[in-house]
Amino acid sequence: MICHVSLDVAVTSKSPKAVVLAALATARRALPAYSHVNSPQTFTQHQLFACLVLKNFLKTDYRGVVAHLVDHPTLVERLELHHVPHFTTLQKASRRLLATVGARRLLKSTIRLRYGRRRRIQSSAADSTGLECSAASAYFVRRRQRVAQPWKRVIYHRYPKLGVVCDTSCHFILAIGVGRGPRPDVDELESLVSEALRSVTLVRLLADAGYDSESNHRFARQRCGIRTTIPPKHGRPTSKPASGHYRRLMQTRFNLNAYHQRAQIETVMSMIKRRQGPHVRGRTYHSQCCELRLMALTHNVMILIGSEVFYRACRAPFRSGCGRRRCVSESQRRR
Repeated sequence: MICHVSLDVAVTSKSPKAVVLAALATARRALPAYSHVNSPQTFTQHQLFACLVLKNFLKTDYRGVVAHLVDHPTLVERLELHHVPHFTTLQKASRRLLATVGARRLLKSTIRLRYGRRRRIQSSAADSTGLECSAASAYFVRRRQRVAQPWKRVIYHRYPKLGVVCDTSCHFILAIGVGRGPRPDVDELESLVSEALRSVTLVRLLADAGYDSESNHRFARQRCGIRTTIPPKHGRPTSKPASGHYRRLMQTRFNLNAYHQRAQIETVMSMIKRRQGPHVRGRTYHSQCCELRLMALTHNVMILIGSEVFYRACRAPFRSGCGRRRCVSESQRRR
């Protein structure tokens, strides 16, 4: 009896070795081995990025991932390290590798490994979420808010904000936008869509009412050729027709069946927070942005391993050139 399983199911990996190998394959396609010809060349950029992904995978800090590597020599062997790097080396590498340009190259590399040459996304969704600045207990914060005269300030005015565009069929992230909240979402859609179009072609884009504006519809439909589905509920409720051609079109011909797939991006946010934690460890704005980009890249790496290794009927190490079609055909020939 042959069981047919969909190839688009998002299965995240639970194996640190598999995640390390996938991170190495991703970095080798995106970055050179060394950042400069006169660098010390003690560690490659591929090895450092794999260590950073392992840090988020284990939900620890720089000191914690170094201690984990010391206790697990098999991971050091997989990384091809002569010795374990110092935690300050990883901290400095994160500032360099997870900057805007480096993170963009790494994200594009994960997309190439996932989709290959077929990069036409039929259904995508955009959304953003806020994360905590510390690991303080949420129950303690709520409890202290009920006290008449609290001894500690518990109201947080700023928090790290992560915006993404994902493929609703497999929960794979296609674009990353980082910043600091609270702030409205309506002016972030154009940058997220432009970032996604660097690597893939979007057919339909789903978003909630926070992105509702006539300018967003015009940008996506007229300039990018993307069919948008956004409920026209921005602003105060009224019975009057919405302003703008596309917003009125959303009132009269709203595709509710397609909009139901927007809930998949909420699953993406839940996967990131459950697997990597609901808070970032950075203190400065730059370090928090790097942490947010690393979260999204680690999410893609874990899905990449789940889709590649799960459907390959072999135990060989992860290879970036191995496609799903070829692996499925090999398993069928063995049967």
